[in-house]
Amino acid sequence: MNPCTYFCAGCLAALAIGKAYAQNPCGISSPDERLCAQPAVAARFDKAWLKGTTEKDPLSYKTGEDIVLTLTPQGIDGEIPDGEYRLQWKRSDDHGLTEEGIVPFTKTPFVYKAKLDKPGFLRLEASVIDKENRRVAKNMFFDGGAGADIDTLSSHEEPADFDAFWARQFRRLDRVPIKDERIEISCPNPKARLYAVRVDCAGLRPVTGYLSIPKAVDKGATFPCRLKTYGYRGAVYRHRKPTKVRDSEIVFHINAHGLKLVEFGATEADRKALLWETRSNGKTCAFDPEQNKDPEVAYFNGMVLRVKRGLQYLKTVKGWNGRDLLASGGSQGGLQTIWAAGCGEGVTRAESGKTWCCDMFNNNLRIERKISSDGWYVPWTESMGYYDAVNFAKRIPETCHTLITRAGLGDYRCPPMGLAKLWNNIPGNNKSILWVQGARHGYVPPNYEGRDFRHAAWIAPRRVFW
Repeated sequence: MNPCTYFCAGCLAALAIGKAYAQNPCGISSPDERLCAQPAVAARFDKAWLKGTTEKDPLSYKTGEDIVLTLTPQGIDGEIPDGEYRLQWKRSDDHGLTEEGIVPFTKTPFVYKAKLDKPGFLRLEASVIDKENRRVAKNMFFDGGAGADIDTLSSHEEPADFDAFWARQFRRLDRVPIKDERIEISCPNPKARLYAVRVDCAGLRPVTGYLSIPKAVDKGATFPCRLKTYGYRGAVYRHRKPTKVRDSEIVFHINAHGLKLVEFGATEADRKALLWETRSNGKTCAFDPEQNKDPEVAYFNGMVLRVKRGLQYLKTVKGWNGRDLLASGGSQGGLQTIWAAGCGEGVTRAESGKTWCCDMFNNNLRIERKISSDGWYVPWTESMGYYDAVNFAKRIPETCHTLITRAGLGDYRCPPMGLAKLWNNIPGNNKSILWVQGARHGYVPPNYEGRDFRHAAWIAPRRVFW
């Protein structure tokens, strides 16, 4: 059976790409991690979770310094019978050192002390199990850690012709006029209009998505423009219109694939055909190393071009204030946001959360060396250096206020080391990053003191858009 307690995003992704993991992508493994079905147990732990804290900012440690992590049970209903439950824990780090154990579980905090001899991150995973090694509740786990000397981390060497390659790719866009088709559709905000849009683009498919424009534009008002991008969803290939629409910005919601929208006649047959069209050697989009060997054939190539064309298009939309150009997204959308900020279109604010594909070379080494990971990384080929977020980050202008809106210390879909390198590579002082203790890619623990740590360079005066 699948080693996960329940089918989380990591396991669904594994199933989507047909990949069998050598390790549990969700963390702690045991002979049987099925949730305990006993009603009394379910009631006791219904609202329970594990809070993880460090003695100081978890990103401020130095190599050789003791890192102390404390796990404190929260929300348990009633007393815990002696000897009934155990805490299973595992320590790992970016350099391959591991340690694990099992201790009696009580309401007394569990304290773990360790240190790192090299710059990087320490990871502590823990879950509560019963006598039969079954996880007792969905959220009775912790996945987080701390970093040491992370400001010294540097990314893998980028391709020598990085800028020349992208200049050549972007010339392909120059040969395609910016031409759109719009179909107005119902809008959930009476103060705005909503359109299904198709925009011509270089590559195999156009830019498609939904464009919202405040009605105040009709009276001469102008607004910031925002490009909104989304997560992987590689086996879905559907793009539904937004259910919430702003009247304070012009927003272009684009999908990664340039798929045909239902407003332009898309059918279920089209969706299934695109699913097969974008597969390569049995892999879903972007995951085939054979396809990725040629940077001009790699699936990411068309995605970058569509991001850049989406920004170019926004700048032609009536009502743009000619000044504020924003990009935002999470996970794969976070990667696309970094592409947007670094592709030369003058983005003034980039909001990238849980940024995927940072330091792709070293992410793949995690699998080879059995280092902390969830195993879900685009296989490395040299051409992936042209698409790595850490390399685009170097091209973000200092005039762009760049926010990494979430970096989870337990998110090994987007490992903290890669996020730290992303941060280090963004030039200048107009940037911030929010590190979240105990956060995985698809999970954030309840708010508590010691969970969130915002690191910011000097922030230039800026407009606020929410």
